[in-house]
Amino acid sequence: MANERVNSVWDVLVDSPEEAENLRVRSQLMRAIKQVVNDWNISQKEAAQRLHITQPRLNDLLKGKIDKFSLDALVNMLASANLKIEIHVSHRAA
Repeated sequence: MANERVNSVWDVLVDSPEEAENLRVRSQLMRAIKQVVNDWNISQKEAAQRLHITQPRLNDLLKGKIDKFSLDALVNMLASANLKIEIHVSHRAA
């Protein structure tokens, strides 16, 4: 594995490119939600209510516990955070 190049840290952590891509997308969504929550400058309890989730679940998101969140759950939170997704699909570099 010495000097082996990878496209993403996610490629190293999982066994397939599909899993790596799923983790990469979930990570981006989690970062976007976390930024909005921080910008609100309100308590976690209030932020959780805005996102329609429990405070412990919000705490998991803020701590980056990616394994606890599906893409569907994160998309639902984006809507509650008044965010929208713009999708751009392209070919991977060889």
